[in-house]
Amino acid sequence: MKKLILKIDGMTCSACANGLEKYLNRQKNIKNASVNLILSIATIEYENLKIKEIEKFVSDAGFESLGEFKGLEKVQSNKHEKIKLILMGILTIIIMFLSMGHMLNIPFIIIFDNPKILSTIELLLTFIFLYYGKDILKNGIKNLIHRMPNMDTLVTFSVISSFFYSFYETINILINTSNNIHNLYFESSCMIIYFIKLGRYIENISKNKTKDAITALALITPQDANLKTQDGEKTVTIDEIKTNDILICRPGEKIAVDGIIIKGSSYLDESFITGESEPALKKEGSSVIAGSINYDGVIEYEAKKIGKDTTISEIVKLVVEGTNTKNKIQRITDKISGYFVPLIILIAISTFIVGLLIGISFQKSLLHFITVLVVACPCALGLAVPLVVVVSNGLCAKKGLFIKNSEVLENGPTINKIVFDKTGTLTYGTLKLYKLYNYSKYKDEELINITSNIENESTHPIKTAFKVTEKLEVNNFKIIDGKGIQAEINNNDYYLGNKKILNDLKINETKEKDLNNLLNSNCTYFYILENKKIIGLVGIKDIIRDEVKKTIKKLKENNIEPIMLTGDNEKVATSVGKELGITNIISNVLPKEKANYIDKLIKNGDKVIMVGDGINDAPALSKSTIGISINDGTGIAIQQSDVILMNNNLINILDLINISKTAYKIIKQNLFCAFFYNIIIIPIAMGLFEKYNIIMTPMLGSIMMTISSLTVVFNSLRLRRIK
Repeated sequence: MKKLILKIDGMTCSACANGLEKYLNRQKNIKNASVNLILSIATIEYENLKIKEIEKFVSDAGFESLGEFKGLEKVQSNKHEKIKLILMGILTIIIMFLSMGHMLNIPFIIIFDNPKILSTIELLLTFIFLYYGKDILKNGIKNLIHRMPNMDTLVTFSVISSFFYSFYETINILINTSNNIHNLYFESSCMIIYFIKLGRYIENISKNKTKDAITALALITPQDANLKTQDGEKTVTIDEIKTNDILICRPGEKIAVDGIIIKGSSYLDESFITGESEPALKKEGSSVIAGSINYDGVIEYEAKKIGKDTTISEIVKLVVEGTNTKNKIQRITDKISGYFVPLIILIAISTFIVGLLIGISFQKSLLHFITVLVVACPCALGLAVPLVVVVSNGLCAKKGLFIKNSEVLENGPTINKIVFDKTGTLTYGTLKLYKLYNYSKYKDEELINITSNIENESTHPIKTAFKVTEKLEVNNFKIIDGKGIQAEINNNDYYLGNKKILNDLKINETKEKDLNNLLNSNCTYFYILENKKIIGLVGIKDIIRDEVKKTIKKLKENNIEPIMLTGDNEKVATSVGKELGITNIISNVLPKEKANYIDKLIKNGDKVIMVGDGINDAPALSKSTIGISINDGTGIAIQQSDVILMNNNLINILDLINISKTAYKIIKQNLFCAFFYNIIIIPIAMGLFEKYNIIMTPMLGSIMMTISSLTVVFNSLRLRRIK
């Protein structure tokens, strides 16, 4: 079995993606095809086929293959589309005024008394809308040709039918056989096109943000590197690097490709991959990862993985594949639409033909045909899920939560396990002052400021835990390799360092009890010495976030199991887990292993929330039932998540679950109302109850369609009552 990811051009809406996916899955030797509208790609599993044959299938379905997917291009600005929407919105208001204005009895609007001028203006404006929505009409017709009618097809029938009927009535007005301006329904065609375009524009904003985030992964790795050659050092682009090339990386630079150090040592920041908050010491024989930041040493490393084989490229692939899934609501809606749309078209056509056969006039039969299509235009279906999501977003925002899709509302009530990344999620993700033992005459604030001024001169990662509050003059700063640093302030000689400093200065006192407390708490420590006397002992570590202990306790009370999944080492992870009351701890895992663990849980039948903050969590976030990123997280983690925790308060996850229970219930009610409306209103639109003087016209049908939509709106607003 082979897998291919193709870049697809020509997809403009979910109907396109669904149609292409269905078409591909019907082809011989294609075992599975999944189309991703957001990334404009198709992931295809196949056998006994050539790539050109698969690309021909795409072409036969009405789309274009742009070749194998290699990465995302920079997202183009949607400024022009926004301007078009504003202009067309103004035209929508104008045509609505022209079609409904006669009801207002405004005496000074002369054109309302001239049907010929009024109908001509409406006709010309409608031509503009038809051109503006040509992609919608083209898609609707295309899907019908390929025997995959969808909602776009239904909309196309509605628009075209309303237009041609109105065009016919306009001709009658112009040749003086009719003056009935009430038989024109140009505004129906225009409004349908405009609001579909508006919805597509909003959808594209979300799509483009996701593209931006994934594209940003490429910025992690540098565009060039320093290549060591026989003739000396040479700057080359990342594409020129070959396996086994020797590269040089200096302080402040990034590692260009995955490799192994062959000379030198340095601290590297690999937090975007491993989740480790502390930079790791790398020396000869150590592996380095592309995108890592070199802190303080010059190293030479041999290139081992380049191009698509690097760790970053693998993460991009995992994230892309992870997005190629569809939630249950979407699948059910797609399936229902597959029957609903052809059925409505069949009913409309049958109504027209049967009407003619039983002696109803052509005009009246055509009116019934149009009315069926207009009243059945699935606006309520389109609003059923998005409206609940919008209201839920507003409600959750008060709790510091941002919901990005309806899958959260579907799966929230079923969650039984929550998997937490450690660094940056359960903890703050940065080194902070954990404990200060003060043995001096200084106040704590003064001693910390002295330490901060000295550390500020250093390049060691520990300096990030300190902030200078009052600038002091630091003289004769010196690094003592493997031991610490030395400096002078106000003629006092200071040392900051480990036990080796004490040995060099022949100081026997080590404050053993306090030191053991720090070591047992997994702290990085150093002594503060003034004039060869210990005046302080400092413990540094990544500390646990506020409210985390309470969150874990509440989850257990709600029968939801908390799990820690971290790239950090076992000792640190176990210590944090013990403090929080988490017993299920998986440590020393890389991004792919995180994603595999989530995948394993889901295959075992668990419903899993993954909570993370970094690029290393992105594959797992996309694989989980619900992915949650804290607001301090990286862009790719935020975009790959389903929920963003804006205030970083993990206890609000419980609020998310409670809100989702009510929201998902309302979604099901909305869908029921939408279909119930069609079941009741379509027979009336067909003219089946005319003998009881129950009559439906396209204009009245538009009003009824609006009522159906308002029902969904008001039902969705009930969410605001949740406390």
